[in-house]
Amino acid sequence: MPDLLVATTNTGKMGEYDALLSGLSARLRSLADLEHAPPEPPEDADSFAENAIVKAREYAHATGLPTVADDSGLEVTALEGAPGVRTKRFFGDGVSDAERNRLLLELLLTAPDRSARFVCVIALAWPDGRVETFEGICPGRIAAAPAGANGFGYDPVFIADGYDRTMAELPSEVKNKISHRGRAAAKLRTRLASLL
Repeated sequence: MPDLLVATTNTGKMGEYDALLSGLSARLRSLADLEHAPPEPPEDADSFAENAIVKAREYAHATGLPTVADDSGLEVTALEGAPGVRTKRFFGDGVSDAERNRLLLELLLTAPDRSARFVCVIALAWPDGRVETFEGICPGRIAAAPAGANGFGYDPVFIADGYDRTMAELPSEVKNKISHRGRAAAKLRTRLASLL
């Protein structure tokens, strides 16, 4: 497997995959590396797994490359699991990460329970339609205020269980071991190593 497509244009996410899957004999390529990237399929399924599978299958079929795609999100107990599968769009389209964090903190101003978890499902799809999934969960809580600059999304307001700093304050090597994507990618890495 010389090339493995990572179905993302998000440079932060691609950087995480580069670190998480380093040392494998596959060359990682992002959608930005393709001369003619296929259009992004809609993320309108009701679960992280379904969204990841649709993306991975579509890109693997369109490019002929084995493809990794993920869907992930934040589930907040006080919000009955929201933002959940709609994490990126929960506060509307075109909203910056900083604004999403501010709006989330406003919703939780009076919430006594700030427990939350990040969930990630990675799908590995082959051009012939076969798909495998790998799930990672990172339990934690929502901080009182944003802190840190290492990361993206809700990292500045999420504190993983066992830590007293936000994900955005942790060094990348620590974050990549404990994060939802890191945990799912460790399972993916084991699978890929058995194939290469």
